[in-house]
Amino acid sequence: MAQLLVTSFIWAFSFGLIKNHLGGLDAGFVAFVRLALSFLLFLPMLKPRKIPAAMTLRLLLIGLVQFGLMYVLYIQSFRFLAAHQVALFTIFTPLFVVLLDDLWERRIQPLHFGTALLAVAGTAVIVYSAGQNHNLISGFFLVQASNICFAAGQVCYRRLPPHEKGWKDRDGFAWLYLGGTAATLPAMLLFSGTLHLPLSGSQLLVLLYLGLLASGVGFFLWNVGATRVEAGFLAVFNNVKVPLAVLVSLLFFKEHADWLRLLGGGGIITLAIWLNYCRDAGGYAT
Repeated sequence: MAQLLVTSFIWAFSFGLIKNHLGGLDAGFVAFVRLALSFLLFLPMLKPRKIPAAMTLRLLLIGLVQFGLMYVLYIQSFRFLAAHQVALFTIFTPLFVVLLDDLWERRIQPLHFGTALLAVAGTAVIVYSAGQNHNLISGFFLVQASNICFAAGQVCYRRLPPHEKGWKDRDGFAWLYLGGTAATLPAMLLFSGTLHLPLSGSQLLVLLYLGLLASGVGFFLWNVGATRVEAGFLAVFNNVKVPLAVLVSLLFFKEHADWLRLLGGGGIITLAIWLNYCRDAGGYAT
């Protein structure tokens, strides 16, 4: 749980930084740079001789889907949706996490769906706002495809038991970032316009933060944390970053929000976490 909470705080700062400092940069370029920096961060820790070729391929494929394709689809959705609509549509990620996990295990766990729905409801209370967009349907399905990629990567990584194979998570995590970078490179080359180079000092610092901390350290802690909690708890934490991001925007970036909705939605998410905690304490975790 600690890894998921720390990562949620790290990611909470990303929204404001991107909005205030990287608005003029191409999204494909930003995604490629983030994952390339993440790969370089973990490259010195890579121990390819410890990891069998088949496992290396699995790690590359997970990274390609969870990080690379997720970013490509997510970026494309901004062509059809306003930013707040993209944020709203990402609240369905918890449902995909529990659905894919239960499908993998060939089971139906009502509590998983219940707590995921509570998390979705709590986040919707916070981020929902009415709006019209002629390309709403196209954008909606792009975001859902992005959500599925991120959820699928988490579920698949939870099924990798590195401690039983003689290697640790950090020994092979660079392969995930390499897979993600490989997916964003052609997208950047095909869809990116002018890259607006050279970058300003503040843009360079923000890209370093996003690439090394938010994507690099953040994705690593998130996937490691995902292996240590059950699927319902993981589903809930996929939306914890949303109220945290609102708080960061209010306190650090001087934005405005509806405090009643924030407190109400945060309370619902807290309830979902508490229900999962009670389930684990009662010895019913899977």
